[in-house]
Amino acid sequence: MTLQQTRTLSKFSFFLLFLFAPLLDIFRFDLLLGHFILFGQPWTISIESILTGGGDSLDAAIKIFSRVLLPGMAFVAIAAVLIWKYGRIYCGWLCPHFSVVEMINELMLKQLNRVTLWEKATKASKGFAPKAIVGLAAVTMAFVWAVGLLSYLLPPKMLLVELVNFELGFGSTIFITVATIIFTCDFIFARHIFCKYGCALGLFQSLIWMANKKAMIVKFDRKRAKACRDCSLHLADKACDLACPMRLPTRNMKRAKFTCTQCAQCISACASVQQDNPDGGLLRWVDGHSAIEVDRPASKTISDEIKFKQID
Repeated sequence: MTLQQTRTLSKFSFFLLFLFAPLLDIFRFDLLLGHFILFGQPWTISIESILTGGGDSLDAAIKIFSRVLLPGMAFVAIAAVLIWKYGRIYCGWLCPHFSVVEMINELMLKQLNRVTLWEKATKASKGFAPKAIVGLAAVTMAFVWAVGLLSYLLPPKMLLVELVNFELGFGSTIFITVATIIFTCDFIFARHIFCKYGCALGLFQSLIWMANKKAMIVKFDRKRAKACRDCSLHLADKACDLACPMRLPTRNMKRAKFTCTQCAQCISACASVQQDNPDGGLLRWVDGHSAIEVDRPASKTISDEIKFKQID
């Protein structure tokens, strides 16, 4: 499989996991029971007997540390190491919200000839049908997201039965209605803005990634910049920039790509354009010392290369 086919399979699998994890009791928090369900088993601190005088404070501290603090710290530590090395890899390869972002991007480009409502269309779309298709897709995905989130809080089988029979309670109806409206507005108007500035998890990943100068990043081969001028001469932007779901300057410095999701769409687009070039594409993933050069001004990088050649 190609890189993008692998990523599509990864996103699709995780999206299914996001939807079916509560239904299969893999992970959810049951509001009616008041505790988490993990792989079909109740996940509690188990200090009820201690609260009623059946144990001491040391026993309570051990249970809280072993069942809450230790798993939490282990999860944060493992996630931090992965983010430190690879950046927002979760966003580009797993995140269910980003999967919808890319789906709406592709649909909007096909129907409205632009990826966002704030961009100028390459040509005007005809009739009301294209707008209706985009709107229907956004509402549908928003509804799926709303029901999916609620299934993490209420018994999912009961929720689905009530939903199919139109017997939802008042609270569930309000939650699904409000969440559907919010997600619809997000998917149509602000999905990129949310990913860039509204998602706390995304910002957390970006901050850790930016702190590591040697982290994996997409690098532009400046030595072969002439080959880049032949790319999409009839378009205002390069194919790599057009392919970026986050609308980032893909050939720029790292600080300009603060919210890069490592989706590699730009790499694939460049490789496609340069497929007849024996040297291949001009964009590639790098890390270590090669990654440090990405955040240097072009003039400084070129002068360093000249200096190194003189030393050699």
